[in-house]
Amino acid sequence: MKKHVVLYKKLSAQLMERLQAQFQVTLIERLDAQGLRQLRDALPSAHALLGASIKLDPSLLDLAPNLEAIASVSVGVDNYDIDYLTQRRILLTNTPNVLTETTADTGFALILATARRVVELANLVRAGGWQQSIGPRHFGSDVHGKTLGIVGMGRIGEALAQRGHFGFGMPVLYHSHSPKPAVEQRFNARYCDLDTLLQQADFICLTLPLTAETEGLINARAFAQMRPESIFINIARGKVVDETALIEALRSGQIRGAGLDVFEREPLDADSPLLQMDNVVATPHIGSATHETREAMARCAVENLLAALAGERPKNLVNAGGWKG
Repeated sequence: MKKHVVLYKKLSAQLMERLQAQFQVTLIERLDAQGLRQLRDALPSAHALLGASIKLDPSLLDLAPNLEAIASVSVGVDNYDIDYLTQRRILLTNTPNVLTETTADTGFALILATARRVVELANLVRAGGWQQSIGPRHFGSDVHGKTLGIVGMGRIGEALAQRGHFGFGMPVLYHSHSPKPAVEQRFNARYCDLDTLLQQADFICLTLPLTAETEGLINARAFAQMRPESIFINIARGKVVDETALIEALRSGQIRGAGLDVFEREPLDADSPLLQMDNVVATPHIGSATHETREAMARCAVENLLAALAGERPKNLVNAGGWKG
């Protein structure tokens, strides 16, 4: 009897064919109320799950006694209780590497758009407000030569540093769990504590994961250390930031602006004050949202799942303690 794989993410025809050739496949096309009911109904017979953007907590996964693997189509794993999965010997995999460059592109797009007020001024033109040459009240700020501060120096942090150092001649400051000599040598970067980075960087960019230690890391105290000309960029996770403190820092002029691809609550509430601020560029969590990258992520997730259900160690195994080999 074929094993049962439950998908809560659409795949390309080619990837679907690969799974359907070996497994019974259930596709849940939308994660609305009906889709969540379909997921709960499918869990008792499921051997593997593949998807993203939903929190799979123990109370839900307790409904899946046969579950062997979860292939997450993402890098972040904050939607999973890893200790619980490991205890049950359920393999959790993710999709690192394939979205590194694309997410770093998004980060730099937000740096440029926020510094040069691209969205605000494009809307001015669209609304017919461009009647004469713009003056100082519409000027932006330079990016080249400014100090780039990166909080979290993993793969995406390194890709962001590469763009800043080689493309824009930016001095690079970074803060992470420990110094990274190779990063310092390649990008002429300087390791420093978080307070120093917040005080000295012109652009403060978050690329770190959401954990118990990082949740709420950038709070009112952190914003108070930034300078009025600072621009804040978040391509990490929304909950790393105290959003109320961010809004107050923007309103008060404590910082110049913010480029945000992630938020405490997603989708962002329509009445969020962030949407009323000209000095905010807000995008709908598009870090990896290109045709090429999303297909590469899905392909990586499928390969992880195929390996796990074949009794092989997946290439991108998150919880090594769950491995039975």
